[in-house]
Amino acid sequence: MRHPNDAATNPAPVLTSRRTVLALLGVSAAGAGAVLLRPAHAAASTAASCAGLDDPAKKEIAMKLVSSAENSSLDWKAQYKYIEDIGDGRGYTAGIIGFCSGTGDMLDLVQLYTDRKPGNVLAKYLPALRRVNGTDSHSGLDPNFPSDWRKAAQDTAFQQAQNDERDRVYFNPAVQQGKTDGLGTLGQFTYYDAIVMHGDGDDPTSFRNIRKRALAKAKPPAQGGNETTYLNAFLDARVWAMKQEEAHSDTTRVDTEQRVFLRKGNLCLNTPLDWKVYGDSYHIG
Repeated sequence: MRHPNDAATNPAPVLTSRRTVLALLGVSAAGAGAVLLRPAHAAASTAASCAGLDDPAKKEIAMKLVSSAENSSLDWKAQYKYIEDIGDGRGYTAGIIGFCSGTGDMLDLVQLYTDRKPGNVLAKYLPALRRVNGTDSHSGLDPNFPSDWRKAAQDTAFQQAQNDERDRVYFNPAVQQGKTDGLGTLGQFTYYDAIVMHGDGDDPTSFRNIRKRALAKAKPPAQGGNETTYLNAFLDARVWAMKQEEAHSDTTRVDTEQRVFLRKGNLCLNTPLDWKVYGDSYHIG
């Protein structure tokens, strides 16, 4: 995704040609309204009753949820080797969280991998990654960078580097902010999914400004507000942000995923979970 200090919005990573078409055409889905129904999970009424999203079982659920939207698959570990340029102006998008050659986080990842394992198959591309940062250029990367990325993805050291950069840049900050705001597991996940797609820069559609937009409408539990009311305000702000960019204008990852869990009162993101993204149905038992 986007480097947290980069002002350009970063796209969701794309695995299939269908996702490429979505990114290029900006397929739009009708947004679902913020309807509050009686909670179905009585024990999930407060964040205090929930395991954090950093609980290993909950984190695994989060990875699968994001992968369903990003890669049309629950098998998130199969995405270490993924790499493609979807023509969105951010160069190559790759790996489990959509690291981009044009937005800084791919450079940081390859640098970390090289610090840990000098002479790896991607180390020789560091000068080129520095040059193309901030652009969609493939200069110095083609023709062998994609095949070398896939080779590197077979190395457990590179897989661990991807995990660690995902956590450092996206997962840990989202969970920490969610806990600070008094949110349960679902709320922490809504933050994580937002920072994955939008990054946390200073632009209006970044995570911090989505949250700021929500705070103007409702208070989070840590400020004495109602958790469900606040999460609906956050999702409203998230949908607004997504619709500012054509490639993100399909909001089903909110409308038919996160809203579904929220309407059921499943603030602890307890299984079983059933949802849809881009019309495809998913289940975690």
